[in-house]
Amino acid sequence: MEVCDVKKEIIANCAQEETRVALLEDGRMTELFIDRPALGISKLVGNIYKGRVENVLPGISSAFVNVGFEKNAYLYITDVLSENNERNIEKMLRKGDQIMVQVAKEAIGTKGMKVTMDISLPGRFLILMPKSEHIGVSKQLMNKPERERLRKIVESLNPPGGVIVRTEAENVSDRELAREMKYLMRVWDETQKKFEASPTGTLIHREVGLTFQVARDIMNEQVDIYLIDSRDEYLDVKRYMEMLVPEYADRIQHYTGRTPVFEAFGVEQEIAKLRHQRVDLPSGGYIIIQEAESLCAIDVNTGKFTGDKSQEETVTATNLEAATEVARQLRLRNIGGIIVIDFIDMRRRRNQHKVVDHLLKITRSDRAKIKILPITRLGLVEMTRERRRESLLSLLSEPCAECDGSGWVLSRESTYLKLEKEIKNMTQGRTDGRLRLLLPPAVADFVRQRQERLEKNLRRSIEIQSDPTLAWQDYRITLE
Repeated sequence: MEVCDVKKEIIANCAQEETRVALLEDGRMTELFIDRPALGISKLVGNIYKGRVENVLPGISSAFVNVGFEKNAYLYITDVLSENNERNIEKMLRKGDQIMVQVAKEAIGTKGMKVTMDISLPGRFLILMPKSEHIGVSKQLMNKPERERLRKIVESLNPPGGVIVRTEAENVSDRELAREMKYLMRVWDETQKKFEASPTGTLIHREVGLTFQVARDIMNEQVDIYLIDSRDEYLDVKRYMEMLVPEYADRIQHYTGRTPVFEAFGVEQEIAKLRHQRVDLPSGGYIIIQEAESLCAIDVNTGKFTGDKSQEETVTATNLEAATEVARQLRLRNIGGIIVIDFIDMRRRRNQHKVVDHLLKITRSDRAKIKILPITRLGLVEMTRERRRESLLSLLSEPCAECDGSGWVLSRESTYLKLEKEIKNMTQGRTDGRLRLLLPPAVADFVRQRQERLEKNLRRSIEIQSDPTLAWQDYRITLE
């Protein structure tokens, strides 16, 4: 099935402290956006700040900029604008300089947000880049006469800088393009005035809210409906679309059902699965997704799928199915950076190419920039995916307090041996006094089965009690 045949629906759940928007393709969730401004967790990409240069580090060709947050923003030399093509960052910036910067990537893990001085103001059809001079047209617009028409229209509007014509501008009238350009120029005017009047560390332009941004960037002829459960948000987004693209305004609908909208469309159940490493495939195979800070490893397994043909065909079928699911999970979990996929070994070269070609095809619908390398001799596929914000796993969860985020805890055997060593160190060979152990239930059962042996090694009797409130690695040793 071609990408253009996919049925798309957008579902928005707007609560007081959280806004969630899900993109469904053929009834399955493929993207999830979450904004939590009331809890201090809000989407920052696209925001523009008046910043102050705090440090210039020539050794890494970078600067750190105070934009009003606890952690300074990171500005690399390629994101610094220079009038005379200067490539020495110490000559381009100085400590204390007040500069206008835009958030390009949000803070991820221990890294602060990444900013750029090359400002861009996105609209529905155009992206105004006031610090640039280049006028370009989206590469996805293949029709040469249409590309030339759009370029001439934009040039005739005398924009205050560079412009990128978006794919959605295809066949759009010059009147609509002129109207949007006028709007973007007004936004840029206001941003400049705020920069001059505001103190450093101030937000001078905020990117539109999540529901509006989704309407602007995702709504197109393939989207059948945009369902919003908040009446106020529904009315605002509908008015926004009537101004932006009137022909799509009727697709904005208000959800009035009694069942919460995310439960009615099965989205809540899908979100619950996002913290699981294992994702089952329809055939019986499965993939394991393991995220690290800068790398994600994905392992493909046949599982229960044995097929009814040769082993090579069974493996290839599983890998093709896995490639489809991997593409979906990368979008859904918003996994970025370096990704390594360990497909099941295929002997025939043509089958290896078949799987990689399918992965290339299926990832074309991903709006993030993706680069896929050829399959290696070990059957690994290396790829990169643009990372602009933290993954959903980081947003929805935090490291386990018991295992320090490793996913592992001490085994029963290791805990048993640790207890024995600790008791020996505590008693120093003495046999007087009463010894009592308070343990988690599973560990207590394990130790009871070996109580006689433990008492013999320690040369004393031991009372063992279980406490279900204790964490797995926690225990109490009492000597009375």
